[in-house]
Amino acid sequence: MNGVICYIGIGSNLGNALKNCQSAVESLSQYNAIEVTRVSSFYETEPVGIENQNIFVNAVAEIKTVLSARNLFRSLQNIEKDMGREREVKGGPRIIDLDLLFYGQDLIQETDLIVPHPEMHKRRFVLEPLCELVSYVIHPVFYISIYGLKDRLTDNKMVKMIKSRNQPV
Repeated sequence: MNGVICYIGIGSNLGNALKNCQSAVESLSQYNAIEVTRVSSFYETEPVGIENQNIFVNAVAEIKTVLSARNLFRSLQNIEKDMGREREVKGGPRIIDLDLLFYGQDLIQETDLIVPHPEMHKRRFVLEPLCELVSYVIHPVFYISIYGLKDRLTDNKMVKMIKSRNQPV
């Protein structure tokens, strides 16, 4: 498939969080306009912001898509909705969270869609799995590699691999 290479942050901390994340990857792959090309390892991570909640499971998926950024964003929201996501408290517990981290090297500034994701450079739970896939990619706003961003992090939250991307599902 031709298209744009994108990176999707995946997270969950309700129910079986690992299974929720794996189900989200499977849902992504069901779209005709999306090809899941790689998925990072899965990590247990400490919550950021609202800290009094369950540990998260996080990963990053690399996809190729012919969808526009807006339509990809809508597709991610549809998957969240289909999986039972309820948006009650920002940063609160969630059954699934799908964030559009990169849409190629595009810069998008819209009311409800900012790409690259505006908080990713501050979050170890995003940069660790992203670095596993594409440590060399240059962030189009900061002009620093993903590895360089991870190396400069002040976020000391726990991020521990629980399922290697080389292990079968």
